[in-house]
Amino acid sequence: MGKIIKGLLKIIGWFVLVVVLVFAGFLLFITLSDYKPEPIEILVEKTDVPVIEQDTFKLINWNVGYAGLGSEMDFFYDEGTKVRPTKELGRKYLDGIKAFVTANDTVDFWMLQEVDVKAKRSHRMNEVAEIKEAKSESFGVFAKNYDVPFVPVPVYEPMGCVEGGLMIFSEYSPSEALRYAYPLIADWPDKLFLLDRCFALNRYPLQSGNDLVVINTHNSAYVYDSALRVHELQILKKVMLTEYNKGNYVIAGGDWNQNPPAYQPGGSYNGHKFFKSEVQMNVDFMPEGWIWAYDNSAPTNRQNYQAFVKGENGTTCLDYYLTSPNVEVLETRVIDLNFENSDHNPVYLKIALGE
Repeated sequence: MGKIIKGLLKIIGWFVLVVVLVFAGFLLFITLSDYKPEPIEILVEKTDVPVIEQDTFKLINWNVGYAGLGSEMDFFYDEGTKVRPTKELGRKYLDGIKAFVTANDTVDFWMLQEVDVKAKRSHRMNEVAEIKEAKSESFGVFAKNYDVPFVPVPVYEPMGCVEGGLMIFSEYSPSEALRYAYPLIADWPDKLFLLDRCFALNRYPLQSGNDLVVINTHNSAYVYDSALRVHELQILKKVMLTEYNKGNYVIAGGDWNQNPPAYQPGGSYNGHKFFKSEVQMNVDFMPEGWIWAYDNSAPTNRQNYQAFVKGENGTTCLDYYLTSPNVEVLETRVIDLNFENSDHNPVYLKIALGE
């Protein structure tokens, strides 16, 4: 009996050792392959770009949810159970996103978040390439913010390989496009599996000699440490103030992952159920004269604990714009698609350049 027990303990010991070695090897692999972007990276740099003569512009900002979070989906990070849609649903969502983008052909600037490049969660569809092809006459710029060879959660269905990021595209060619890194929000080893948050800045020369600066941002979610959020936003604030002080026109849009300052829904909220974000932008984040442009008549984001049912899922506003004092906001409007192809609704902005 003693020999049998010793034999079993030896087998268990070897098994534990193998598990430990495999886990250590996995962490070593992920650590060595960790995406480490520079604080500022040049994505585009051009000379002799034609200047823009018009002074009124239309923009749409939209988190497309990697074509994986349409109305039929819930999500495990938000107390749901699903990780990705079926391949057929994912294709339907991406086709719906492309159809919306191509149908709105009078929009001057598009700012998209969560666009994947052959990730497992989006069934290896190259969403960046497909959207660029759908807008083949536009100048598209992609800024990566997620590049992990294997995300091991949830255990029952790991997300696996993920690559994705932000896109800005327009009929105008930028003279410069930059990727600005946000600070990491977690320590090793957690940081190996999370997004490397960033914002993308595109610069467009104007006939006046100044620049139109369009910024696409995707700020941190699931982080309630105010110090981390403030640190992240200070990087964006410094760049925006620097550009404005040069005499440039500055517009930042994106998924801020927090409510705009003093936000409250208006009217009936278009039949949606409202929930207040756990974090909200500070009223005094920017100096006087800067404008938070949002529409409080319809939501931009829904809760994902279940598939979307209007009036049941909580909804809120996380997607909006911030413009410099020399930009006149003419119209801001949520395009309420009832979250058909994403867990966010697109947000339209019309602006005019002032003096």
